[in-house]
Amino acid sequence: MELQNKKCVMIIDEALPLGLIANTAGILGMTLGKLNPETVGPDVQDQSGRAHLGIVALPVPVLKADGEKIRAIREQLYQPQFSELTAVDFSDVAQGCKNYGEFTEKAANTEEGALAYFGLGICGDKKLVNKLTGNLPLLR
Repeated sequence: MELQNKKCVMIIDEALPLGLIANTAGILGMTLGKLNPETVGPDVQDQSGRAHLGIVALPVPVLKADGEKIRAIREQLYQPQFSELTAVDFSDVAQGCKNYGEFTEKAANTEEGALAYFGLGICGDKKLVNKLTGNLPLLR
């Protein structure tokens, strides 16, 4: 998919404290970048000849919603019409773990309905992403 037809967004629970908002955005961004490497542009050089690693080549708006709305969007992402989208979530279970092994174990023993989603990252076809998130305001 060409980048002009692709969109990536993050939706973060607006009620979180600033530190958790930043943590959620960082984690979602790393996973989206790993799963969508074509969205990261090539390295660049400044006028002084110093190299700077490539950054994302398309805008990634950070949107806000409450926990209930984030859960509703997460539910929609399980529907077949959205199966082509990359979706990553970050929850209270993940945030509360000290390492990945602990997260894996806790997640395996937690019903999905018990998760409190701190944020979602969604990337894929622009029309599908807009269908899910087009009415959400920016997090400011």
